Amino acid sequence: MTFQPLQNDSFLRACMRQATPHTPVWLMRQAGRYLPEYVATRAKAGSFMGLATNVDYATEVTLQPLERYPLDAAILFSDILTVPDAMGLGLSFAQGEGPRFASPVRTEAAVAQLAVPDMHKLQYVFDAVHSIRKALNGRVPLIGFSGSPWTLACYMVEGAGSDDYRLVKTMLYSRPDLMHRMLAINADSVAAYLNAQIDAGAQAVMIFDSWGGVLADAAFQEFSLAYTARVLAQLKRTGVDGAVVPRLVFTKGGGLWLGQMAALDCEVLGLDWTVNLGGARALVGGNVGGPGKALQGNIDPNVLFAPPAQIDTEVQRVLNSFGQPHTDNQRSGPTHIFNLGHGISQYTPPEHVAALVEAVHRHSKAMRAT
Repeated sequence: MTFQPLQNDSFLRACMRQATPHTPVWLMRQAGRYLPEYVATRAKAGSFMGLATNVDYATEVTLQPLERYPLDAAILFSDILTVPDAMGLGLSFAQGEGPRFASPVRTEAAVAQLAVPDMHKLQYVFDAVHSIRKALNGRVPLIGFSGSPWTLACYMVEGAGSDDYRLVKTMLYSRPDLMHRMLAINADSVAAYLNAQIDAGAQAVMIFDSWGGVLADAAFQEFSLAYTARVLAQLKRTGVDGAVVPRLVFTKGGGLWLGQMAALDCEVLGLDWTVNLGGARALVGGNVGGPGKALQGNIDPNVLFAPPAQIDTEVQRVLNSFGQPHTDNQRSGPTHIFNLGHGISQYTPPEHVAALVEAVHRHSKAMRAT
């Protein structure tokens, strides 16, 4: 399996805490409903799963934002819930309603039936990874991803999104044994899933712990952090081309536990907009020549509804909050990957994304010149 050499490796270099000529930028959910071309392709596919399970469509929509914007990474177009779907829970997406499972996991018998799924059921994902990597032709790296064991469990028990997480927390507190069994299976499933993405050509992998922040202190460490660590311990360290595959972890609402997350065996920690980047850098970013975590984030996605002049100001504020970039090409040091603090809104004006990406590149280059 051979792919074209990378033309822009700034994202991967920043993941490894190596100096870059600018701060690399990509956006969570960058391939999505805010782009009219995505909406048109989804209409052709007939449904979200029709889009995600078709290799050609998944490749097309993954590349759409890169045709518009000079982003520094692509991310696989898929969904975090493909793994529980492969477990037989019956995933569907009603228009305007979000994901729903036909068979939620709420009883001891249902938990007992769970098992790591046959990865052949997810072959459409791995085929898409290979196709996208080929289509990128070395333009930028490709990020693979999965939901975290805890986030998957939230959807598996609730059966859909939730406002209060009552059902999953009821199981967590009343039958922690069942929750631990489910989380162990989820962790081993996620590890196998991400390793298969790496084998198909993913150059970095990201774990989305989207709902880790809804947990109480102590519960987060026991039911989320421990199982994210279990995933990371099983991941392959190099990809099909022999290069190191960086591992990124993003816990929305996890800023409170950033110091504990520093112990995770990963290269990058993602931050939402509630965290001060400078404070995070001081806590976990490390020093030049020493160990540490690269940081990713963390502008509020709603900034993209402001006029371009205000977007420019907010981009500068985020870059300044991280501080002076690391520029020593001989040694590793604190690095920043610019991103949103969560996924982009479907209502975002596409031209405002252009303003954000341009501002990140322009200001971050200027900071390195001083």
